[in-house]
Amino acid sequence: MNSLPQHIEALIFAAPQPIPLNEIQSVLMDSVGMEFAESVLLQAIQDLKRRYDHAQHSFEVVEIAGGYQFMTKGAYHQTIGAHLRQQSTKKLSRSALETLSIIAYKQPVTKSDLEKIRGVSCDYALQKLLEKELVTITGRADSVGKPLLYGVTDKFMDYFGIRSLNDLPQPREFKLPENTIGEPEELMVDADN
Repeated sequence: MNSLPQHIEALIFAAPQPIPLNEIQSVLMDSVGMEFAESVLLQAIQDLKRRYDHAQHSFEVVEIAGGYQFMTKGAYHQTIGAHLRQQSTKKLSRSALETLSIIAYKQPVTKSDLEKIRGVSCDYALQKLLEKELVTITGRADSVGKPLLYGVTDKFMDYFGIRSLNDLPQPREFKLPENTIGEPEELMVDADN
């Protein structure tokens, strides 16, 4: 089928979030009545990536959050960022970001575990994260009272531009600032003793 890349391009363009390969395969089977091997679909996606790799395009096909999506190229992020800042006055609060990061690293996690780590109530932050669909209820814990368990969503990965939770920075990657003021204190050694 000569128009396979165009069909895939249309699906990626129309999908409100990253569209997974198995969904592309299923939709194509339903719409054109042909089953395509994953290798054929991956080759068509590679052809699309090469097509949008040229400088005249401001966007590209990116594999993200378990699927494929059109995204703006890095050279235009500042322009898009300015646009988004003008449109969106509501950002995640510091408490929501802290709560979200704990959930991302510790999931599935209960509200009481979140509050033990943060040291404060997480009710409001958790409510806002659920409203923004960055967090979801993944089930119930087997402990007393069967508290709800929380985890991040694919929208979280899309929002932060990561393919999977394995792309999150690891704690060892966080380090203290290298530029400090002053010299480190050295121990004075008494030559007489």
